[in-house]
Amino acid sequence: MYNGLKEYIHFLEEKGELRRITEFVDPVLEIACATDIESKKAYGGKALLFENTGTSYPVLTNMMGSEARICYALGVDSLDGVGTRIDQLFDLVLGGKHGLRDKLKMLPLIKQAAKWKPRRHKGHAPCQDAVQYTAQLSQIPILKCWPQDGGRFITLPLVNTISPVTGVRNVGMYRMQVLDDATTGMHWHMHKTGAKHLSECTHRLPVAVCLGGDPVYSYAATAPLPEGIDEYMLAGFLRGKPVELVKCFTQDLMVPADCDFVLEGYVQKSEEKFMEGPFGDHTGFYSLEDLYPKFHVTCITHRFDAIYPATVVGIPPMEDKYIQEATEKIFLSPIKLAIAPEIEDLFLPEEGVGHNFAIAKIRKQYEGQAFKVAHALWGAGQMMFNKFLLVVDEDIDIRDREAVFGTICRNVDVTRDLLFSRGPLDVLDHAAPTTGFGSKLCIDATRKATVFSDRKLERVVRVLYDNDEKDASRSRKLWLLGANCDPLRDGRVGDHLILDARSKRGMPGFNRPWPDILAHNPEMVERMTELLKE
Repeated sequence: MYNGLKEYIHFLEEKGELRRITEFVDPVLEIACATDIESKKAYGGKALLFENTGTSYPVLTNMMGSEARICYALGVDSLDGVGTRIDQLFDLVLGGKHGLRDKLKMLPLIKQAAKWKPRRHKGHAPCQDAVQYTAQLSQIPILKCWPQDGGRFITLPLVNTISPVTGVRNVGMYRMQVLDDATTGMHWHMHKTGAKHLSECTHRLPVAVCLGGDPVYSYAATAPLPEGIDEYMLAGFLRGKPVELVKCFTQDLMVPADCDFVLEGYVQKSEEKFMEGPFGDHTGFYSLEDLYPKFHVTCITHRFDAIYPATVVGIPPMEDKYIQEATEKIFLSPIKLAIAPEIEDLFLPEEGVGHNFAIAKIRKQYEGQAFKVAHALWGAGQMMFNKFLLVVDEDIDIRDREAVFGTICRNVDVTRDLLFSRGPLDVLDHAAPTTGFGSKLCIDATRKATVFSDRKLERVVRVLYDNDEKDASRSRKLWLLGANCDPLRDGRVGDHLILDARSKRGMPGFNRPWPDILAHNPEMVERMTELLKE
């Protein structure tokens, strides 16, 4: 649908979804500050194109940061109904079990499947208009997003690797800290497929990092796909046409021909890791320094009219909110069918930054079913990182906060309806007692025989906050609860549930570093606010 970012930008401009900024804005802090301000406006603000960056290339931010723009990026009028088509794609590729009637229904889909599979691009590829065998990353307007960041970070990369064992491709999105003109970090968490591919190789893992191109690639790289589903197959499925790939010059990898930039290179398995970070992360806090591998750039290619894409993350709401909402709607159905068919709907509030909070609506048939659903979800893919899970009945609107609070007040007995557990957490969870491992809490707010009428929420759950946050908004307090609380360590059950959402810095027995909340210099915020008014 879009032959590179330039076409997508023109489309957004026609729809009134883009602002061009011609005044010089520095890629070091200023672009991120302006983006942070814009993304917190009503309905996600506008996409921002910074045309004067001190380099030869403009910078595009917030490109999927609204409900309209995420739909434009995916090429759909609305996200409703896409999930059903995704179910069919999974069944077709993964070989779901069907009767003869179901197989006959799949025939039209099988005929279309050839249109979705990636294919080789014929002729010259735009992403290879210019070739630079001596890498110079300093020529690209890579952002430094927050004051305490360890440097500039590539934040919207499509990291292409192939499993040395299976030959299956993966396209993931992992931040990359720039170390010098030809070296970056590769932020592969232990749970990620890229890290798995590195562990499978014996010497050196070829890597190709794409930037830009059709925006559907950026979404596909974040999608929770089961193994066996190629991200470019998903992109082709959403577009209704195949992604055209071209071979890299210095690595044995194929990349989309319409990308804006391609960084070819490798990760050396035996090389000593370096201390990466800090980085202002989607949690709203700085993620702490840790050891990660290095990525060595062997070649940079780009379009003549290349545009550098970036995303800025931080205290919600930001662009990732809308990407997450799309994922909820598109991939809910596979979760229901494969894990817990009684789930009617699943909602991840933006304050949970992707996984700290989840609300599940179920068709309840028996007591204890809420806890059965909790165990199922906590064992499923990225849901293993969930920390607080609330389960309600099927007649509750889980996106209506007052309705949700009301059902907690009426239906929850803290001596009966709480399930504490332990399991994996996101390695970015700074409140966990151990990196990547901590506790979880499920609250069963479904109807029981006893109903507590006219009860206040504070009589069920009480949350403790630091003194300087006591007058904060309800949304900010909810975000702090998800970020700062380990349910088992920081929860106490008596007449009601008490949860401690205060800073644990200096707390006896807590030996991990405690990160700062993200914030820009007030003078810069004022200056960027005035710039956006103009």
